[in-house]
Amino acid sequence: MLNPQKNQKGFAAFYITLLIMAVILGIAGSIFISTWGEQKISGNIVKSSQAYYIAEAGIEDALFRLSKNPEWVRNTGITYQLKVDEATTTVKVSGIIGGSRTITSEGNMKERFRKIEVAYEVSTEKVSFRYGAQVDEGGMIMHNKSEIQGNIFSNGGIILSGAAGDKGIVTGGVIVASTSTTYGNNLIKGLKIGEDSGADAFTYSCESCSVGGKLYLSGGTAVDCTAGGGITSSEPVSKKPLPITQEQINNWETEASSSEIWAGVEIGIGETQSFGPRKIEGSLRIRNKGTLIMKGTIWVTGTTTIENGATVKLDQNSYGSKSGVLIVDNGKIMVENGAVLEGSGKEGSYLMLLSTNTSQTEDDPAIYVKNNALVAIFYTTMGLITLDNNTEAREITGYKIIIKPNAVIKYKTGLIDTLFTSGPGGSWKVTSWKEIE
Repeated sequence: MLNPQKNQKGFAAFYITLLIMAVILGIAGSIFISTWGEQKISGNIVKSSQAYYIAEAGIEDALFRLSKNPEWVRNTGITYQLKVDEATTTVKVSGIIGGSRTITSEGNMKERFRKIEVAYEVSTEKVSFRYGAQVDEGGMIMHNKSEIQGNIFSNGGIILSGAAGDKGIVTGGVIVASTSTTYGNNLIKGLKIGEDSGADAFTYSCESCSVGGKLYLSGGTAVDCTAGGGITSSEPVSKKPLPITQEQINNWETEASSSEIWAGVEIGIGETQSFGPRKIEGSLRIRNKGTLIMKGTIWVTGTTTIENGATVKLDQNSYGSKSGVLIVDNGKIMVENGAVLEGSGKEGSYLMLLSTNTSQTEDDPAIYVKNNALVAIFYTTMGLITLDNNTEAREITGYKIIIKPNAVIKYKTGLIDTLFTSGPGGSWKVTSWKEIE
């Protein structure tokens, strides 16, 4: 006969066993789901990290290619893929806009994506042109109806060459360093200074000048000179070096020669050509309304002639608001007959023609500019610059300067903070590195 109490106890035990097993299974299931979820999350983190690292590898690969391959530097835009094991990245290198470009790299590891963006820019050399004209010990000779719309700083004298009663016009102030007692090396003569602006003049001696503001003398005399603010004594003004160092010039020459080098007796341009950086071992002649669009620094070892309506200007995409330089070494720079020199067209962009030629002969100067409408900067390290007959320049700096009748320098204040870049061939640097999206 069955015992009901035993049956009830057996059922209870069975029920409890099932309940315990269910709890154990539930706990085990929870542990499994939790562990599986953590493994999945961990796997995603690993894959995401792998996607990030392949994206970084893509950036570094692009930077390496840009630093080693000039054709990549000059390219307007590149897209390619890089594969490492099971991961891939898509790298996009933009074209150059305003002296900078963007590199993006999107890493993909089994549909896990990470994206990095880098700003890559041309390094710049800051040159401060604080005066309409800055002159070294060679000094400046002005002629009647010549004009400087701005200030002058000179380590040598500033003297008018012309008939009595003529004047050279300077709308701003004049400073002549007074470290020499040699006549002419510390003298201003035949100038009309700051007539409307009331600017001052600092010099050792003065002869036949009118000054809108005060005239400061550091030991010499004033002969036939007037000053609206009076004449007073002052301490001597120390000499100033020219603003561009030889090291900067060497850097620009290195950048120019980092790409293709052309060798020839004379490179002629009679149409529109775009190139740079470039070293030309020989002479360069741009003529007959030909146009040279500079995409980087150009270094010419021989004479450079720009004539007959020819134009030299900076490429807007390569330079943007930055400035560029054309360097001439052993030869001369000759600019005449309607030639035009321009920056990129953006505010703050200027073209500078720089000569390291040492000629100081008036009939054969290092830089000769005539009959032009220009917005360029002219610079010599040890040579003479001559501006002749209806020439207009933005700024002029040199060892010695002659400004002939009807030549005008129109200084622009933005030149104080001029940034010179060599364009695509220069020294590039990463200015930002960040993950996006």
